[in-house]
Amino acid sequence: MFRRLVSGELIILQWRRSQSSKCLRLLSCNSVIGPDRGQDLSREERTVPTERVPSRPEKQKRVCKVILDRFDQQYGQELGPLWPSARAVLLNPGCWQYGVMLNRFAAVSEVKQRLQGQGFVSLLPHTDLPLNSSLAQPHPTSPTQPSSIPHPGPSPPSLQCFIHPSPVRYPSPPHRQGQLKPYYLMNAASLLPVLALGVEEGDRVLDLCSAPGGKALAILQTADPALLCCNEMDPHRRDWLAKTLESFIPQSLSSTVTVSNQDGRIFGQSEAGMYDKVLLDAPCSNDRSWLFSGPGGEQHGAVRLRERARLPTLQTQLLRSALAAVRPGGVAVYSTCTLSRSENQEVVEAVLNTCPGVELQDLEEELALPLQEHFTFTPLGHTPSLGHTPSLGLLVVPQQGQTWGPMFLSRIKRIY
Repeated sequence: MFRRLVSGELIILQWRRSQSSKCLRLLSCNSVIGPDRGQDLSREERTVPTERVPSRPEKQKRVCKVILDRFDQQYGQELGPLWPSARAVLLNPGCWQYGVMLNRFAAVSEVKQRLQGQGFVSLLPHTDLPLNSSLAQPHPTSPTQPSSIPHPGPSPPSLQCFIHPSPVRYPSPPHRQGQLKPYYLMNAASLLPVLALGVEEGDRVLDLCSAPGGKALAILQTADPALLCCNEMDPHRRDWLAKTLESFIPQSLSSTVTVSNQDGRIFGQSEAGMYDKVLLDAPCSNDRSWLFSGPGGEQHGAVRLRERARLPTLQTQLLRSALAAVRPGGVAVYSTCTLSRSENQEVVEAVLNTCPGVELQDLEEELALPLQEHFTFTPLGHTPSLGHTPSLGLLVVPQQGQTWGPMFLSRIKRIY
């Protein structure tokens, strides 16, 4: 059960867990300009094995030539020598790596032991990473009322994600009636915006484009916010979001976690200055999925490219709204899962130039340097083809052996 805000009215949502063994599919399937979350993954339900699950050859996907040609032209210029290797990774789903984020609201000790036994390692060794968030120093959880779903009680806030150096596919968590799922499968780069947000106990947090819910789940692993508002305008994706939350979060948090359906472009006007932290994981041209033909083949690719040209306008409107929703002294994090400069750095630059009272915050020492062992960031401080220009954020570029991303993130502080 979680609360949903619809046109200012509070509606209580309640779902009954199906006795069917079929689990919820969490594969990215949004509209062309909807928030494509190819970073958050959950495949068909399988029983968790005791042996390592080797990578399997992916079913051959048809590459959309019109999209690939555009990427070659654009990214060859913007990424320079990094593009050929990134291109090879994006065109080969069989080499993609996946992260396993543990759910502190469920029993995870056996899962953790199994992962370690199969060669998975922690992405975030808390004692080694100087991250200025609750990850470094876990604190006790706030008292909550008993949930109707049996679980061992929440562990102290601590984001735990396990990764494997090879493209080993861990199975999606099985659906067991009356039990919360113990882990969530995702592209590990999706955790970077959450780390950059730095949520602390008692914060009021807004996830402006929240579906399918992976980053909202990650936020709740890092801290106990006073409020987490998960906003999603699209009805289908909003239901998807609500079901994700129901599968991983106890009902005792129903007063803390809300689901709203406001237009993200005007959210900041209706709730100006109401939040300490705002995450905008913006609608974008998801490079991983767009490279492969959907229904309609090349014609569909051409339609996507036309829609892609309109995305920066939408993204800029959303980022302005996110900053309006942040209180003075709070921060907003902007992220996408595309390599496109027009949807990343240029959006941030446009907002910085037109929104008074905000300032860009550097993420290199906080995130890029501690995590460079696992992620390939573009040369910090500049874009290869444009020379040395101020860094407007971090860009994770998929490379062989570090296939995470694409992921762009930037953090902006509201001064007044």
